[in-house]
Amino acid sequence: MSSKRARPSAMSAATTFIETINTEYEKVHKSFELQFWGTKMALGGEAYSVPELTRTKAEMEAFLASKEKLAQTREYLASSDLTDDERKTLKMFERTFGCYIMENPEGLVLREQCMKIEGTLEAARNKMKLGATIDGSFVELSSVGLRNKMRVEPVEGTRKACYDGVRTIGDFVTANGFVDLVKARNRMAKSLGYVDYYDYKVTQAEGFGKAALFEILDTLEKGTRPLMQAARARLAKEKGEMALEPWNSAYMMAGDITKKLDPYFPFEKAIEQWGRSFSALGISYEGASMSLDLLDRKGKYSNGFCHWPQPAWVRADGSWQPTVTHFTSLADPSAIGSGHTALTTLMHEAGHAAHFANIRQRSPLFSQERAPTSVAYAELQSMFLDSLVGDAAWRCKYAVSREGVPLPFELHEEDVRAKHPYEVLTLRGMIAVPYFEKALYEMPEDVLSAQSVLALADKVEKEIQGGLGGRPLLSVPHLLSDEASCYYHGYVLAEMAVHQTRAFLSERDGALVDNPKIGPTLREAYWRPGNSEPFLGLVERLTGKPLSGDAWVAMLEQDVEALIAEERAAYEAAAAAKAITPACTRVDLDMRIKIVDGDAVIADTEAHAGDFLATCAKFEEFVRARKAAVAV
Repeated sequence: MSSKRARPSAMSAATTFIETINTEYEKVHKSFELQFWGTKMALGGEAYSVPELTRTKAEMEAFLASKEKLAQTREYLASSDLTDDERKTLKMFERTFGCYIMENPEGLVLREQCMKIEGTLEAARNKMKLGATIDGSFVELSSVGLRNKMRVEPVEGTRKACYDGVRTIGDFVTANGFVDLVKARNRMAKSLGYVDYYDYKVTQAEGFGKAALFEILDTLEKGTRPLMQAARARLAKEKGEMALEPWNSAYMMAGDITKKLDPYFPFEKAIEQWGRSFSALGISYEGASMSLDLLDRKGKYSNGFCHWPQPAWVRADGSWQPTVTHFTSLADPSAIGSGHTALTTLMHEAGHAAHFANIRQRSPLFSQERAPTSVAYAELQSMFLDSLVGDAAWRCKYAVSREGVPLPFELHEEDVRAKHPYEVLTLRGMIAVPYFEKALYEMPEDVLSAQSVLALADKVEKEIQGGLGGRPLLSVPHLLSDEASCYYHGYVLAEMAVHQTRAFLSERDGALVDNPKIGPTLREAYWRPGNSEPFLGLVERLTGKPLSGDAWVAMLEQDVEALIAEERAAYEAAAAAKAITPACTRVDLDMRIKIVDGDAVIADTEAHAGDFLATCAKFEEFVRARKAAVAV
């Protein structure tokens, strides 16, 4: 008889300890996430408040930072009588507690100070009166609304007013505690032995430090700088020097094409098209429940996100606990381009939801989005799936007007010609955020001030993007939240992995869109392990190559004529398949979906016997009624 079978009492004690940690964490996690959702969505009633958000966050972090729990974990790990599952789970406990435990009292005090400053700042930001002065009158618009108007508004004066409106966010946050928050975060990180707060955050999430991260990013920055310079020179030559002004560049590159594409992305159809597309990819949500709050409104948090008040995990008795997902975006159904934005956001956030719904491990700590979960690992899944919206084959199948007309290839070709030469500018806009935060947390404390932070943001934009950007760095909401600050590099690493994964799967299967192998491949290669395996290892194991920016740069360097030829072939193949395949009449994602607008419930699959398409039809009715009311 093996030693593992000879001492069942030790196994029983370890299992009991694991289950206790799991259920206690589940409780504090859920309490915080419900407060997060309630305050960020500006829900009514007294149940949600910034003080409660701060309290529940502190309670959750105190649980994760328990030295006693870490000591108990290590005692059990010292036993030789553990099963493989027990040892794997206890190792995860050790990693997780190690990310949050602070050995000195100063760090604990400073962390509490950070949370209080952050809570006050976010509450003020949520109440900020944001908008633009247009034709002499102030029009309230969210940051998303302002940036969307800059992309499609033909009047330059209005675009400039919207840009000025977005710029006020930087003035506001630096005057309302952001500088103090940066100082407190740095003091906390340095008290724990890290170089600074950025070094602390990246080490916790990715398992390697700031220096190693920027070795990767520096390669990408230097490798794409000539492409950026060439793209800006081309834009100025084609559209004039004024095209380089931050309020003009997005419109000059895609303003006309955005309007032309708009009819083929009806906002009210976005949920249905996401569901159909994911179902065709073989993606299942494993019994999850999802609440979607998609529409922009006053007081609502100014960034889309997907969080999990209930993480997925396998209990000790073998029973499955599905996820509960909270998912939000900021769409204005009447705005040009809102349908495309809503659909891309849905594909992105629903990619997160699919990922976390499919993690099957013995603890919710494997399936929560905080450290030691890699930022890049989490973003890879969502960014891979939202990338499909730009593919010719996807557009042939799913970009369909209200009249039932599919997006013609000629329009897709026009879109490719308008945007492909400038794709590198998107990359540069992405890497500007981590370079700004790196420089921000490296500033000496005695130099930090509202003025110096504002000046630094402009300096980094000019250095990395070649000029001021249409999305001012201090308007990026990730900077304010502890969960999302010093996080943006994850999008960059993830985008590298997206292109590498796309290249591998395209070579393996020949097609991505409606490929039923995609869902199972992602599930087994990327989703099932959760945070039990390192991000870099997962990518290399699937693709057979270490992570690099080669596939991304190759895409940026591709000749536009060769790209169009590839896209035409993909479009024609999709059209031929569509002609002989009837549209499915039932979409099954194995998930309950509730569509809400703040406190109001718009539609719920539970009210339609689980019928996803009937629920989508209810949402369409709501959107049409809302648009009609606004028009009146």
